Amino acid sequence: MADRDDSLLVLFMCCHPSLTPASAIPLTLRAVGGLTTSEIAGAFLVGEATMGQRIARAKQRIKDSGVPFELSEEDLHARLPAVLRVLYLIFNEGYASSSGHELQRTELSQEAIRLARLLHRALPDEPEAASLLALMLLIDARRPARTDASADLVPLAEQDRTLWDRALIAEGAALLDQAAGTGPPGEYRVQAAIASLHDHAATADETDWPQILALYGLLEQMTGSPVVTLNKAVAAAMAEGPASGLAMLEGLDERLADHYRLHAVRAHLLELDGDAAGAIEHYVAAANRTTNLREQRYLQMKAARLRRPRPAASSP
Repeated sequence: MADRDDSLLVLFMCCHPSLTPASAIPLTLRAVGGLTTSEIAGAFLVGEATMGQRIARAKQRIKDSGVPFELSEEDLHARLPAVLRVLYLIFNEGYASSSGHELQRTELSQEAIRLARLLHRALPDEPEAASLLALMLLIDARRPARTDASADLVPLAEQDRTLWDRALIAEGAALLDQAAGTGPPGEYRVQAAIASLHDHAATADETDWPQILALYGLLEQMTGSPVVTLNKAVAAAMAEGPASGLAMLEGLDERLADHYRLHAVRAHLLELDGDAAGAIEHYVAAANRTTNLREQRYLQMKAARLRRPRPAASSP
């Protein structure tokens, strides 16, 4: 590792053997990713005070362990899952900022991509390292179309796909193909496959939602994540109808603890189902809970549009 970027070394060293991944990841996000405690708390769906205590305890545990901050070749594979998770969360915070005035923090997502490239170069035979880089590139390729001239959010279905970066899509797809022949898929390969299906659909209407739904089902089995179930509900709504997606949301209220994304997804599916009043209620609830002002504005605009009276049908 002597000839590799120091930030990659720090990334691995922060995934210290005295720490569980649940402690190492937040610490590394602070030390290498530059995220605030509030941003990390949002990524983990916990309160800021709780996350602050977790980071402080992680620092103290390292100090008390007496294990030096050193990195040998044998440490690489043991620490790789936590390192991958850190890069994934840094990228997510850059692509969809959890708070503030801007929808995206490009410097964070680009730093995550830079580190993921270094990681893939250092460990070229690790399929999940290749898959994570593929995922980042396939998603980042859409960034030019994700906001309008006023920097407001443009949802995926409404994006101008001619603005998508085809070079990044081709690079991501090649990395995904490289990882495909390496045994059972991991979490990042499945996510990259979903992103690839979106990127290779010429129009929103041509999206292969049944295949995306199947992949989210596989990802749900791997992770047990309520956020994955939330995304699966959207895919189910698009593949099978909004009622199917709404049914999947029923078990998420307690698990997501009234998180704004649950309200936003429920609002979207209710709108698709023709329930304007229910959609307005949940768009407003989502807007009141998000701490990103661009997302808040988008959700408020969705509610406002549904409140507008529809023009009366003209007489024949």
